[in-house]
Amino acid sequence: MKAHIAILPGDGIGPEVTDAARRVLEQVATVAGHDFDFETSAVGGEAIDRFDTPLPEATVKSCTRADAILLGAVGGPRWSDPSAPERRRPEAGLLELRRTFGFFANLRPVKVLPALRDATPLRPDRIDGVDLLIVRELTGGLYFGPRREEGEDPRQPKAAWDTMFYREEEVERVARIAFEAARGRRHKVASIDKANVLASMRLWRRVVDRVAADFPDVEHQHVLVDAAAMHLITRPADFDVVLAGNLFGDILSDEASVLAGSLGLLPSASLSATGKGLYEPVHGSAPDIAGQGAANPVGAILSAAMLLRHSLGLEQEAAAVETAVEEALGTARTRDLAAVTNGDDRIRIVDTEAMTEEILSQPSLGRRTTAGVGAV
Repeated sequence: MKAHIAILPGDGIGPEVTDAARRVLEQVATVAGHDFDFETSAVGGEAIDRFDTPLPEATVKSCTRADAILLGAVGGPRWSDPSAPERRRPEAGLLELRRTFGFFANLRPVKVLPALRDATPLRPDRIDGVDLLIVRELTGGLYFGPRREEGEDPRQPKAAWDTMFYREEEVERVARIAFEAARGRRHKVASIDKANVLASMRLWRRVVDRVAADFPDVEHQHVLVDAAAMHLITRPADFDVVLAGNLFGDILSDEASVLAGSLGLLPSASLSATGKGLYEPVHGSAPDIAGQGAANPVGAILSAAMLLRHSLGLEQEAAAVETAVEEALGTARTRDLAAVTNGDDRIRIVDTEAMTEEILSQPSLGRRTTAGVGAV
């Protein structure tokens, strides 16, 4: 198949990890006989420095032409002044991307790989069997509701407020994504809210119940967000699909990253109703290690696997990438996972480049079969 992929490297370690993901996609295309072409554009702090805006019009046009978008990360200390106008905030570019293309559903899988069972700070008995998917509503709620700052000096407002605002249709469409996902997993949805306090969350709960009626084969429950934060640590293996609004999903997904052992391992997909998606690792820009070859490329590479699956419909190719990552972690790891070798001298601590090469060299990405990539 032919596909046009927009790459937005962004800031910090973003260029390093998107380069790794691109190389994996290029190898997938070569081995499986696909035709992928790539177009690189600026976003975030880099775009502010070059174009005085976190999301240049040229980047929007590139993303419009693309079948899928691969993003690195945005932000860093250079652009972290909270009093700066919106056009000087890297994160504003990311929010505008979500708004422009309607990326309303964010999928964040969290799976504990056997090779990294000791990477988490939790006891092994608590993480055995952890394989969950967080589905986060991405274009509504507190991040996009009405807001205002009052005061003569905008850098020191006398009052400010943000509004958690949801419409029924916004809740319904993301809830359907979660319930459909559960049908392909363990048939369980935990919907997270704060319905005992917030009117918007009472609406959320009513709509989720209505959607659940269309999925009688899926078990669902409502969990207050404070309890959910506790249960994700005390009994994470009980969760299958976790459905949450924008703010709660943002917080809980970062908490859940601890289960896998490192933020550098985790991918995400932000999907629209049309099938176009924005794919990015969840680790952020990590400016303290940028340019040192210390970045873990796994989250970006697994995001590329999600791109293959969700936007291009290439399930076997996606599975081949995931297999290659799991195999590679048995022999090589970046320094964020250096403490998880357990004295095994067969496991090498490597830089970003060598980790990428280790993944590319795995049999699942190196053999052509009549069915597609690898023997999976």
